[in-house]
Formats: sequence, C-alpha cells, structure tokens
Amino acid sequence: MWTQFRRWVDNFTLTLVGVVILASVLPAQGRGVPFFEGLTVAAIALLFFMHGAKLSRQAIISGATHWRLHLVVFGFTFVAFPLLGVLGRPLMEPWLGTPLTLGMLYLCVLPGTVQSAIAFNSLARGNIPAAICNASASSLIGILATPLLVMLIMGAQATGEGYNAGEAVLKISLQLLLPFVLGHLARPWIGDWVARNRPWLSKVDQSSILLVVYTAFSASVVGGLWQTVGLGPLLALILACGVLLALVLVLTTALARGLGFSKEDEITIVFGASKKSLATGVPMAQVLFAGSALGPMLLPIMLFHQIQLIVCAILAQRYAQRPAATEAAN
Repeated sequence: MWTQFRRWVDNFTLTLVGVVILASVLPAQGRGVPFFEGLTVAAIALLFFMHGAKLSRQAIISGATHWRLHLVVFGFTFVAFPLLGVLGRPLMEPWLGTPLTLGMLYLCVLPGTVQSAIAFNSLARGNIPAAICNASASSLIGILATPLLVMLIMGAQATGEGYNAGEAVLKISLQLLLPFVLGHLARPWIGDWVARNRPWLSKVDQSSILLVVYTAFSASVVGGLWQTVGLGPLLALILACGVLLALVLVLTTALARGLGFSKEDEITIVFGASKKSLATGVPMAQVLFAGSALGPMLLPIMLFHQIQLIVCAILAQRYAQRPAATEAAN
C-alpha cells in the first residue's frame, strides 16, 4: 500500500505537507516574522532569476508560430478558467466559506505550469516545442494578467480597499519579472552551468516555494486559520478542485478534437490549459495578499497541484500507450 501511495505522491508534496504542519505547530512570530519575510523576498527573486536562465530563446522561436494552439490554451487559462470560477462561486461559497472560495477564484486566474506541463507532454508524446513556448509564455503573461484578473473578479473583498492593480503589476514586475529578465540576459554566461546542474537547482526552486508556504501559513495560523477552516470545508475544497479539473479536462479535449487539432496538439492543449502553477501562484500571492489572508489563498493551489499531478500522470500514460500508426495518422 505504501509503494502504491508513493507512486502518486512525490517527496516534494510530502515535504509541503510537513511545512504546513510545522507552520501550524511552530509559526514564525515576533522578531522571526521580518527575518522570514526578507528571506522569502530574496528566495523568490532567486527562483525567477533561475527560471529566466533556464529559458531557451530557440525553444520560444520554434514553438511561437503555432498561434491557434496558443490561442486555445491562453483562452482557457485566462478566460474560461476565471469564468468557471465566477459561475461556480454561488455553489462553492456555502460549502467552503468566503476565504476558501476567494482562494479558488485566485487559483482560476493563475498562469499554467512550466516544468510539469512539459514533462507530461514528453511522456505522452505531445508537441514538445509548442508546449515549451506555451508554458513559458503563460508565466510571463500571468505576471501582468493575474493581478488585473484578481482586481476584476475578486475586488476589494480579497485585496483590501487600497488595492491598486497598476501598483500590483509594478510590484510583481520588480519582484518577479525583473529577476526573470536578468536571468535570461545572463543565460549566455550561466546557461551551460544551469543545464549541467538542473537536478540540484530544482531543489532551489522547491526550497523557495517551501519558504513562502511556511511564512504565509505562519501568518495565517497566527491569524486563526485553523479556527475558521474545519474538516468539512477542507473535504469540500478537495471535491471542488477535483470537479474543476475534471470539467476543464473534458472541455479542452472536446474543443481540441472539435477544432481538428492533431493528437500531439491535443495533448499539448489538454496539459497546458488544465494546469495551474504552484511555483508562480505562491510567490504572486505573497505580493498580492497580506497577512492572514495568504493561508486560504494558498490551500486551493496546493490541493489542486497534487490532484492535477496524479490525474495528468494517468492521462499521460494512456496517451503514451497509443499505437504509432494513430500518431502518424493525426
């Protein structure tokens, strides 16, 4: 049973759960709060600097011309997903409560993933160049689109009366986009080193996310998170994440086939449009939301992240099992 469990739950997810437990038992308080907040800002800057250094310009050029595919994926990521969240809000709020429902809405406006979307495309034999281009562009578009969508569909209820979308975009650009651009500009000098050390550098990515989660959940726990989120809402949240993912997977598959895309393009659309980025969502939440509001914003992303990994791993294996003749025919 343990072996089967470990097939679907990776070490990072287990560590993530451990960090949430640690923050619940020993949250950062008092003088520790400024220290962890400063460390978090530095870790996030390093995270996006390394993402910029990893990005190949050749990969962008090779995949950028497939505009129909990108239009479908971006349409789902930044239009259909938020619309589903808005339409589903009246159904979710009685079961989840307002804070977790706002977290679901925040989940819906996030960009797609990079690493896992490309990995699943590779496993399923999808359109890899288009997947690389699409996933990378989604993260960049999200830096601008996500704070604007937060203001549009969540408003002051989640962000506070003084929230300004323009200031949020500027703040995110300085904390996330600027390190990303600097990393990409440094790629001619450090690109080979980054490629040789990918396994080790992935630990830097994960450590940054874990640090943000600890800092965010510490503030939320001190603010009374677990007094307001019980077992019932938590189970309802898991169900809501599963239903949302299932709905998007069905819609993207049907649309890709209805528009006559090849099987490889269908795979890229399904995996690109159905994913939401934990790696981008956590740092952006740190910038957009403050204090105890962070915990409820992060819970849906963390749960959705694990559910999408499990479900998409199964889908990728099924796609990979298709005969070569089917692939060629499409």
